[in-house]
Amino acid sequence: MQKIETVYNGESSQRLDVFVSVEADVSRSRAAALADEGAVLVNGKPSAKNTKLKTGDRVEITVPDPCEYEIKAENIPLDIIYEDSDLLVVNKPKGMVVHPAAGNFEGTLVNALMFHCGDSLSGINGVMRPGIVHRIDKNTSGLLMVAKNDFAHNSLALQIKEHSFTREYAAIVYGNIKDDTGAVNAPIDRHPIKRKQMAVVAGGREAVTHYEVMERLDGFTYLKLRLETGRTHQIRVHTAHIGHPVAGDDVYGPKKVITELNGQCLHARKIGFIHPRSNEYMEFESDLPDYFERFLKRKRI
Repeated sequence: MQKIETVYNGESSQRLDVFVSVEADVSRSRAAALADEGAVLVNGKPSAKNTKLKTGDRVEITVPDPCEYEIKAENIPLDIIYEDSDLLVVNKPKGMVVHPAAGNFEGTLVNALMFHCGDSLSGINGVMRPGIVHRIDKNTSGLLMVAKNDFAHNSLALQIKEHSFTREYAAIVYGNIKDDTGAVNAPIDRHPIKRKQMAVVAGGREAVTHYEVMERLDGFTYLKLRLETGRTHQIRVHTAHIGHPVAGDDVYGPKKVITELNGQCLHARKIGFIHPRSNEYMEFESDLPDYFERFLKRKRI
């Protein structure tokens, strides 16, 4: 069972079922059904699906585990960088969704993991996200840890919570960043109006991104970025916030997209963590994918 507590910060009123659909990542009809079942509270009281939310309203959502859905194991090739009895490190390609959700119940990384690992995946995140400790976006490529048991999952999740987990990304962003190194320290939360997006919001959750210029390109900059925190869309939001959105980002970047990239030019290049059982620090790095290398080569001065 998933419990979500949030506050509506929109400047204009919004229907409760629309808000719940975004916050709980469920369909509009499912959100309406949750309200009808009394699983959605506004300011502590069950509320109808057509309730109009006002700024500052506290919303509590209880989403039952989707036990009725059985994930299909699919024989999808995986690029496994490392594997032992406790965990895997997988290099996810651009375009692959990490776990099943509305509209994406097949072809995900989890479907592939179910085929590869069978029942040997942690169950802490429920039947829809077995083994998933952390995520990267569909159109972000790169390295992910996967836990094979709850012992490993708890250890890895704690490292992420304590910010002791190494996450380094490569990105190409619009424009010429002035400083060779720097950091963006700006809180992130749901966009107050565009609820499917994140934004720098006063009073949001702490978010810190460090960057280093690797190469200056024709109209773009090639960056190495290190996450101190791990908020949803953090790099994409922070680079856009300083006026240099990730190339190809059709959500936080310019309306005119770079079609050859088919999504943001962002790659999770390095991860490092303490192994749950051996207590040894392990670090893994992946090569830049072909789409990234081609764009980098084309934009070199």
